[in-house]
Amino acid sequence: MTPEQFLARLAKNGPEPAYLFLGPEAYQRERCRKALIEAALAAEDRDNGLSRHELDQMPLAAAVDDARSLSLFAPRRVIWLGRAEAALPRTLRSSADAENPGDTGASALASYLRDPAPGTVLVIDCARFDFDGEDKAKLERVETFYGAVAAKVEFRPIAPEAARALAQKLAKDAGLRLGLTELALLLEATGGEALRIATEIEKLRLFAGPSRQVTAADIAALVPDAQATTIFVLVAALGRGDRMRALEVLDTLSREGEYMPLALTFLATQFRWALAAREAGLRGAGQIQSHFTKLGARMWPERARQVEQTVDAFSRERLERALQKLFEADRALRDARPDDRIVMEEMVLELTAR
Repeated sequence: MTPEQFLARLAKNGPEPAYLFLGPEAYQRERCRKALIEAALAAEDRDNGLSRHELDQMPLAAAVDDARSLSLFAPRRVIWLGRAEAALPRTLRSSADAENPGDTGASALASYLRDPAPGTVLVIDCARFDFDGEDKAKLERVETFYGAVAAKVEFRPIAPEAARALAQKLAKDAGLRLGLTELALLLEATGGEALRIATEIEKLRLFAGPSRQVTAADIAALVPDAQATTIFVLVAALGRGDRMRALEVLDTLSREGEYMPLALTFLATQFRWALAAREAGLRGAGQIQSHFTKLGARMWPERARQVEQTVDAFSRERLERALQKLFEADRALRDARPDDRIVMEEMVLELTAR
């Protein structure tokens, strides 16, 4: 089930005896954790009724024994088992192995769930693995191993549209005056991660308050990675062949303490994506976003528009030449040198040469 389905069922039916939490998304997990504790434990029972164990430090069978035990101090309990993947055996070849797990603890869990302790909620939490890529098979192993748990909640990364809606809602709840341009900058800087969005909006609320409009300078000063947008201004200036503007942006990055190898990495990524988009014949930000998302590279609408502008500004030959110069600059930054800025300025001069 999704986090929203979990919250709806919890409000309607109360807590289940056990849950399996799967996936890395932290913001929705924290929402569900707080709601579950509030539903399962009275306020006066939360100090003694909430227990947490890490399954890389305690065997699963011992944690299940704790769930069976009745507490003298709390009539209702929530037992949180973190790092659930640590309880798996080193090899789990099939679902048949999960049904005959030997001393792995899965049999103890299945036995417990046939007659769970009244008033006790067991939460088995695996936040390490994602639902795609190399982690997919590992997460499936976790799900197979804990197959006795009927209630499973999946915490998947939120979609770009949902991230934008969440940011707007949180900004409104915080009383922040956040324009669309600043909103796009915030989403780009946080990578659309819900927990980071919530954290940075709280920082902006404390910094700016409701008395004035949040500016791009506020976001650049407070939000990590927000200077990536300034780096894109550098890309745009290089694309126009505007040497003066490119050097001005480079000066800004230098004065703000930007780590030049990191800036160079961002530039290289931008040019590689633009070259790939040009070779694939992609037209428009929508096609670019869809293409890279299918390849497993999460791309936000704002970044797709930036790639589109880079494609429009650079021919294929200029993109290839720019990547070559970036490679040479990266190698120069790794050598003994008087100043990173000199290397970057030489690169700008070469890329804007007529």
